[in-house]
Amino acid sequence: MSFLLRDASQADIPAIAEIYRDSVLNGVASYEIVPPSEAEMAQRFSAIVTQRYPYIAAVDADGGLLGYAYASAFRTRPAYRWMVEDSIYLAPEARGRGIAKVLMAELINRCTDLGFRQMTAVIGGASPASIALHLKAGFVEVGLMRGTGYKHGRWLDTMLMQRALGEGMATDPDPSTYPGTLFAG
Repeated sequence: MSFLLRDASQADIPAIAEIYRDSVLNGVASYEIVPPSEAEMAQRFSAIVTQRYPYIAAVDADGGLLGYAYASAFRTRPAYRWMVEDSIYLAPEARGRGIAKVLMAELINRCTDLGFRQMTAVIGGASPASIALHLKAGFVEVGLMRGTGYKHGRWLDTMLMQRALGEGMATDPDPSTYPGTLFAG
């Protein structure tokens, strides 16, 4: 399956909402129970991109959305501004074709270029496929939280993983440049 990466846009919101809807209803990556509306997904998209976080779309030759990835604030307290959390969602027909690996690599590159120093993954359901994807991308396991969610009639664990970006903790960041300017205290 051939595909291209590009910046996601407001025009992608219906397809993003549909992919996320499937994940909410049938998966455990999200702990939401009721899929958000397109209007809610548009608000979430806007909140991410107006803060200059990357939001990437993977599209097929016809422009159909196969999946998307974005980085967002791990937490909104000022000291966390150097860390991002990754999210990747794929359409059911796009799974198992290497799209997530390419989206992850692009997301890591963009976050590094923006000056972020750490990336975290909060993996709902401790999905073995998601854990494997993150391990291949250089993440390490930093903790397993047991029984953090109850969905589809079962208790779910959450795996926390982390990866350094750029210089990581080797040097002090510059608070006068992005992302240092996020969440100014």
